[in-house]
Amino acid sequence: MATAYGPDTRDHQRSGSGVGDRPPVKHFLPAALRAPLEARAWRELLYLVLSLPISTVLFAFSLTMTLLGVGMLITFLGIPILAVGLTMCRGFGAMERGRARGLLKLDVANPAPVRGKTGGMMSWVGAVLKSGVSWRHLLYSLLHFPWAVFAFCVAITVWSFGWTAFTYPLWHWVFPAYTGVDGVQLYGDGTHQVYLDSPFDLAVTSAIGLAVVLVSPWINRGLVTVDGLMVSGLLGPSRLASRVSELESDRGVVVDTAAADLRRIERDLHDGAQARLVALAMDLGLAKEKLTDDPEAAARMVDEAHGEVKVALQELRDLARGIHPAVLTDRGLDAALSAIASRCTVPVEVEVDLDSRPAQAIEGIAYFTVSELLQNVSKHAGATRATVDVWHTADRLMLQVTDNGRGGADVTAGSGLAGLTERLDAVDGILVVDSPAGGPTTVTAELPWRG
Repeated sequence: MATAYGPDTRDHQRSGSGVGDRPPVKHFLPAALRAPLEARAWRELLYLVLSLPISTVLFAFSLTMTLLGVGMLITFLGIPILAVGLTMCRGFGAMERGRARGLLKLDVANPAPVRGKTGGMMSWVGAVLKSGVSWRHLLYSLLHFPWAVFAFCVAITVWSFGWTAFTYPLWHWVFPAYTGVDGVQLYGDGTHQVYLDSPFDLAVTSAIGLAVVLVSPWINRGLVTVDGLMVSGLLGPSRLASRVSELESDRGVVVDTAAADLRRIERDLHDGAQARLVALAMDLGLAKEKLTDDPEAAARMVDEAHGEVKVALQELRDLARGIHPAVLTDRGLDAALSAIASRCTVPVEVEVDLDSRPAQAIEGIAYFTVSELLQNVSKHAGATRATVDVWHTADRLMLQVTDNGRGGADVTAGSGLAGLTERLDAVDGILVVDSPAGGPTTVTAELPWRG
């Protein structure tokens, strides 16, 4: 999936939209002071501490089973031994995913289970040995052990030194007294001894310890970030499997959207133009019957039928525009979006900065996205003005619709924005809504340049 660009992506975008704004520095300071006492810091420390014994067992088991299986390949026993070892590694991987989920709040999807084609033992062994997921679990078992040793040493050293030095003024008296002083001896040569015992020494030591305590959560966070990358990269489903699952989901969304559009077109034809044409045919039939007996009444009925024809034609034009407007095909997004803006109930300023045209399918999705957003502005925003900006950056088509209405738009509320989000997601697009209560509302859509 692509990365969403905030409203400040373009230099000419107006400030104050609220999306992508950095929090003030003053908000960072309390977080830095609270970090050593937060539950997250202790969960991450616990994760690093537990990693050493778990990785030691996992490394020893995996290495033993691998070497045993490879050594026994000269016999038939080596193959099932390797299969059993890989299966056990997958079991350990499930445990590691659970540990990351519980302590790091890292949700890694479970890979697809291994299934043989025929259901027999040999089929299962072959499926395990051919599975790239199984070998990635083995690779995790071997690679995570040295990293766990390093992370454990760093985390425990920094954490214990920081808290020990920070609390040193409270317990320095436990050291035996020499020459009338007590405390930690920095160095001594038999005639000169230097101890950390003066008030200044105690204060400096405690200040250094406090600084280390404040830094230690961020050090641990960096260490567990590497752990998270290893867990998600080696213990999760492969990129191909994830992509296939994502495409299957997107295909379902596209099919549902197409079916809904077909139902809408059928309903509009049946309830609108078709019903009007049926009534028109009946009126013309009556006029034909009255043509000889009452020419004036027949003329009036023909005149009414002529008006109905105009209305029916307008409905058909609107329906065709809803399917795919001709102006979009002939003149591109600039003219098509200007036509939409002219029909909006509030003044809309349109700015399109494109040096070429995107893929036809992407162009259509962009058109209907802006159309839906401007309809929301007309119906729900209570705005007095709106702007539409379209530009091309790298390989992405960016759309941004801003209004000065009441705000409060929510994608999760089951509104039309949720449907737009699904439709854009089906083509690897993203919809970002920034709509605080009281406004303004800024909706940024990102689409691939080529479908």
